Amino acid sequence: MSTTALYRKPFLQWGVATRAVPGETVSGDLHLVEPFACGALVAVVDGLGHGDEATVAARKAIDILKANAAQSVIALTRRCHEALRKTRGAVMTLASFNRLDGTVSWLSVGNVTGLLLRADAGATPRGESALLRGGVVGYQLPALLASDLAVSPNDLLVLASDGIRGGFEQSIIATDTPQRIADRILSRQFRGTDDALALVVRFLGTCDE
Repeated sequence: MSTTALYRKPFLQWGVATRAVPGETVSGDLHLVEPFACGALVAVVDGLGHGDEATVAARKAIDILKANAAQSVIALTRRCHEALRKTRGAVMTLASFNRLDGTVSWLSVGNVTGLLLRADAGATPRGESALLRGGVVGYQLPALLASDLAVSPNDLLVLASDGIRGGFEQSIIATDTPQRIADRILSRQFRGTDDALALVVRFLGTCDE
């Protein structure tokens, strides 16, 4: 488990669990939690297929995201698209947290699941999912439209590659640490036919909280 600290006070707590498809020594599913001046970029990138070529595509995207983390998720997706044209491509979900106003902007291309679970039991809806748009970064992009959501202390963001079976939210115990949540998702929902990664991020609050 790691903590991203900005302004001396941490505002994100996160954990990740990942596993390569049986028979491979490397995974094409990679993640990023990268702070910038007023927030942090959170991402899961799934290089198409598995093995070395998938890892190369995913790593190229991660490097671009890391170097330009403060840019909008739309601008970042376009940057990755241009850079991945000579690779096998990737799918990804990006989420950019703004710790000043307590918001997150997210965008998906392909089938990396994004789920925001509210800490407030009375919230309606209790959970919100990223809109998954068909496409492959580096090959064909859909129309890019980011969604902006307000986030509150202890809300959970879960990003999961398609090596994780659907319905993983049923195994989440919200009071657990992000690392324990990610480990449980992987152990219970790993398909075994593709690389898999689960990234869990807890929002701890804005500058004033």
